[in-house]
Amino acid sequence: MSSNNDPVVIPMIERISSDLPVMDTRDPETLTGEAVLSFHNISYGETVQSGFPFCKETCVIERLSNISGIMKPGLNAIMGPQDGSRSLLLDVLAARKDPRGLTGDILINGKPRPANFKCTSGYVPQNDMVMHTVSVRENVEFSAALRLPTSITRDEKRSRINEVLGLLHLDEESNVKPRSKELRKRTSIAMELVIEHPILFLDDPTTDLDLGTTTDVISVLKKMSMRGRTIIFSINQPPYFIFRCFDSLTLVASGKVMFHGPAQEALEYFTSAGYNYDSHLNPVDFFLDIINGGFSAILDTEEGGQKADKYKEISERQHQVTEKLAHMYAQSFLYRVMRIELDLLLGEQKAKRSSALEEITCVTPFWHQLWWITSRSFTSFQCFSWVIMIQAIFLVMLAVFVGTIFNFLQDDCSEVNRRHEHTSGYYSVSSYFLGKLLAELVPRRLLQSITFTVTIFIIAGIKTDVKGFFTMIFTAMMLAYSASSLALTLGAGENTAAVPTQLIIIYFMFMLFISGTSLYSIDFIQDLSWIQYFSIPHYGFTALQHNEFLEQNFCPEHKTAEISRCQDYV
Repeated sequence: MSSNNDPVVIPMIERISSDLPVMDTRDPETLTGEAVLSFHNISYGETVQSGFPFCKETCVIERLSNISGIMKPGLNAIMGPQDGSRSLLLDVLAARKDPRGLTGDILINGKPRPANFKCTSGYVPQNDMVMHTVSVRENVEFSAALRLPTSITRDEKRSRINEVLGLLHLDEESNVKPRSKELRKRTSIAMELVIEHPILFLDDPTTDLDLGTTTDVISVLKKMSMRGRTIIFSINQPPYFIFRCFDSLTLVASGKVMFHGPAQEALEYFTSAGYNYDSHLNPVDFFLDIINGGFSAILDTEEGGQKADKYKEISERQHQVTEKLAHMYAQSFLYRVMRIELDLLLGEQKAKRSSALEEITCVTPFWHQLWWITSRSFTSFQCFSWVIMIQAIFLVMLAVFVGTIFNFLQDDCSEVNRRHEHTSGYYSVSSYFLGKLLAELVPRRLLQSITFTVTIFIIAGIKTDVKGFFTMIFTAMMLAYSASSLALTLGAGENTAAVPTQLIIIYFMFMLFISGTSLYSIDFIQDLSWIQYFSIPHYGFTALQHNEFLEQNFCPEHKTAEISRCQDYV
C-alpha cells in the first residue's frame, strides 16, 4: 500500500484543485457547471434522551467520526454494512440532517455550501415521495414546472421531460399512475434528473428494483455522470457488472471510513494489505466480508443458549476489526495523497460565500407555485371522487339524525335555558399551505358544509329568515375550515407525521370533552369553564345560538315590549 507503485498517485495528483471545474454562482436561481464536493474531518452526533419524563438524561452519540473525502464528477458510491452509516453520510453531505450535530467543513469547489444548497442539488430518498394519484408524466412535469427557471420555455421543458422519460424507459408508461414500487422509484429518479443539477444524491436507488431495471438506472446515472455531473449514492451489495461502473468508492462502517478512492483500486488496496481474494467472488462481497470480520455465518452453527454470548463476542470483535481497518486506511499512502488535495481545497474556502445565495431561493414566483400546487391537488381529488360522495352520504344521514332531534325539542323557557347553559361554558411553505388549503376548502369542505346545513335547516324547522339561513351555512363552513386549517398548520410545522397526528387527536378529544355536558354537570370543575374558549366548536355553537334565538320571544305571558322582564329571556 505504501509503495511508490501505488496506482492511485498519478490520477490523484493530476486532478489537484488548481484544475478544478468552476461552478457558476452568479445566477442565484441555479448553479451550473461541474462540481467537486469535498468534506473535511466531519463528525456527526445525535442527541438521545433516556429515562422517565421530567428527569430524562441527555447524551450525544457520535454517528460519524472524523470523515474526509472528495466526490468528483462521476459515479461516487458509498457502501458498507447495514448499520446506517452509509445513508447517514449521504444525508449529511446532502444537507438533509440537522446541522447542529455537524462539525467539520463541507465544500463545493473549495467554497462553503451555499445556503440554498438543497435547492441547487438533487436528492432521491430511499422511500419515494411521488404522488400515486397522478400519472408519471404529471409527477415529472410538476417537478420541472416548479424547479426549472421560468426563463426555460415550455417546449424546452417538454423536450427535457421526454428525454428523461425515454432514458428511464418510462415513455410507454408515462400516462400510468405510479402504483408499483418499481415504477415509483423510477419516477422519483426522473423527477430529479429532469432538473439537471450539478450534484445529485440518491439513497439506495436500486432498492425494490429488479436486475434489469437496476441495470437501466445505473446506465442512465453513468451517462449523466459522463456529462460532468457529480452523482453520489449509497448502495447495498451491487453485482459485479454494476460495481465496474463506479468511479469512486467509499466504504464506511460504524461511522468510520475503511476505504475512499477510485473504485477499481479498492481490490488491490485490500489484497496488498494481506487479505486473500477468491477470483470467483464478487469484489463487493469481498469488501463487506472484510469489514464484517468474516463472522456473518458463525451464529448459524451455535446452539440457542450460547447465542447471546456469541452476539456480544462478535460485536466486540467486529468493533476491533472496524478500528483496525480505519487505522490502516488513515496510515495508508492513499489517504496521505488525498489529504494533500483536501488541504489545498480547504485553503481556498477563505473566499466569502456569494451574497446572492445567502437566502434560500425558489426559481419560480409565488403565484406560479400556487397554481401548480392547487392544480395538482384538484387532479389528485379526481381519483377520490367516490370518497367525497361517501362523505356526502354520511353527512346527509348525520344531518337527518341531528335535525330530527332538534325538531322534537320544545321552545319553552326550561328547554332554552338548558341549551343556553350548555354553550355558556419540490415550493415555499406559504405557497404549498395556501394551495393545499384552497384545494381542501372547495371540494372537500364547501359542498359538505352546504349539504349538511340545508338538511338540518329543513328537518329541524329552524325559525330564521334568509339572512339567518346563509349565516348558518357560513358558520358551518367556518367550523369545517378552522378544523382543517388547524390540522394543516400543525402538519406543515413538523418534519414527521407522527407528532402532528398525535397533537390533532389530543386536541380534538379535548374539544369533544369540553363541548359536552361534563363540564357543567360536575360542580368542582365549573371553575375550568374558561377552557371552552380554546374549543373551535364552542364558537360555532355560540354563533348558531345567536343566529337562532336572537330577538325571539319565549315568554308568551309577556308582551313583546316587556320581554326583558322574563327571567328566562334570551
